[in-house]
Amino acid sequence: MTPSVTIVECPRDAWQGLRRIISTEEKISYLSGLISLGFRHIDAVSFVSPKHVPQMADSESVMQRISQAKSPSGDAPDIIGIVVNAQGLERAVAAPGVTTIGYPYSISAYFRRANANMSRAESRALVERIQRDTKAAGRKLVVYISMAFGNPYDEPWGPEIVEDTLIWLKDVGVRTISLADTVGTASPESVAHLFRAVKDCVAGVEIGVHLHSRPDRAAEKVLAAYEAGCRRFDGALTGLGGCPFAGDALVGNIPTETVLATLAARGVSTGIDARSLAVACAMTGELREKYAEPSSHDSKPASASTSKPN
Repeated sequence: MTPSVTIVECPRDAWQGLRRIISTEEKISYLSGLISLGFRHIDAVSFVSPKHVPQMADSESVMQRISQAKSPSGDAPDIIGIVVNAQGLERAVAAPGVTTIGYPYSISAYFRRANANMSRAESRALVERIQRDTKAAGRKLVVYISMAFGNPYDEPWGPEIVEDTLIWLKDVGVRTISLADTVGTASPESVAHLFRAVKDCVAGVEIGVHLHSRPDRAAEKVLAAYEAGCRRFDGALTGLGGCPFAGDALVGNIPTETVLATLAARGVSTGIDARSLAVACAMTGELREKYAEPSSHDSKPASASTSKPN
């Protein structure tokens, strides 16, 4: 059965905040395992400065080893590599097996300057270059709109700002966009309201969500997005990883198993069966037990080169 939604598994997002470094061999084994279990879309690596994100220093080595991996159906998976600047773009395009380039575009001026040291014009020029280079290289592009659901900086925000950004992104050729709740404060109601407000302004563009949540509200947010028309969801198995910007240790990536269970209750086909999900959760649990520390959420807000799209 063809999945009626796109599920993006995000180990890169889950791992990059861990203080202990996962070995290259373990990353390769884990990612290969996800692919063999039928995970079709994986946010696997980022091409950023090892000085800022040592967890991602081996992205090229990882991709060299998993670039030939195939799903049970024999198809190559969609592997996303995140970039935050031109140097990262060049590395990502050169890496084997990276099929989609991801870029976080912030609509918050404060966050963009503090996190990427870029003006709006500079960030937009980079998006245009990324679009040109990925198209020339035969790769796809997903742009994450950071702070899409508001910001804590008392800056202007509203659906009209998100809509203007979506229209501009479509105009420069972007066809996949994910709305990111960077600080994890969106309510189910605000998720639904924003998605309904903007979903029809860019016909032909796939719009997804990358949400953070406290565990007790995760399912509500997923359901709100789905019922508002969203058909692309990011998640991280067992909810590993979090949002250091939120100031709440319980706010983290929405667990993939919550996404799948919530959608299954609505009769939605995700392409990931119960057995595969159970094996993937067990694999993730082993990594979590070995590498995750209780204090991992207490780290300082990351710089631009942490490559967090959310």
